[in-house]
Amino acid sequence: MTIPAHESPPAPAAPNERSRALLLDLDGVLLDTRPVMRKAWQRVQEIHGVALPFRDYERHLGREFGDIMQRLGVTDAEAVRRTYEAESVATAHLAEEFAGIVETLHAFVAADWRLGVVTSKHVDRAAPLLARLGCPFATIRTPAGAGRTKPAPDPLLLALVDLGVDPASAVYVGDMAVDQESAARAGVPYVHAGWGYGQPTAPDPETASSPRELLSLLPAKQLVEGSTV
Repeated sequence: MTIPAHESPPAPAAPNERSRALLLDLDGVLLDTRPVMRKAWQRVQEIHGVALPFRDYERHLGREFGDIMQRLGVTDAEAVRRTYEAESVATAHLAEEFAGIVETLHAFVAADWRLGVVTSKHVDRAAPLLARLGCPFATIRTPAGAGRTKPAPDPLLLALVDLGVDPASAVYVGDMAVDQESAARAGVPYVHAGWGYGQPTAPDPETASSPRELLSLLPAKQLVEGSTV
């Protein structure tokens, strides 16, 4: 996997009308990180006396951690963040890639699509998880970078600037309502990951029930010549 310094290339890629980009969320799309998040939240409950159940936290997945804490009314959010992140790192081994996701990503690479990740997980936790997939992500956009966080369009648009791809020539795959909203505001076609954690909102987007169904985005010729799936 390639994660450029400061999360993006030192200079934007040259625009190319023929370039295509596949942007993906991390949690619930690339990897099943729910066991990690559940453990981290349990640690927050133990250390900070937070009584809110994990399902309340999970309902807001896709948003930046501080945003979630504000919505949940959790005080001393920075101390809670430190606990949550430390436990997340310690239990990262519990995360598992979704079946077929690596093969699917390599098929897109073989078809000359550029891969990028747009996630609300901070880079110090995201990078080790993405490295496990062994895929050539050309950019990663996290809350540590410039701009507003999802559901604002900023991280998607900045990722496309990194890749030199127009919004109309990209697809964003997410699994939460904030992913869908961010894509709509950025003018990027959205595909809902039906294997993820959330439900789509109106208007109903295209939905893939498994990572392999994303291959329908590739022309048949590219599938035959470039894919090993």
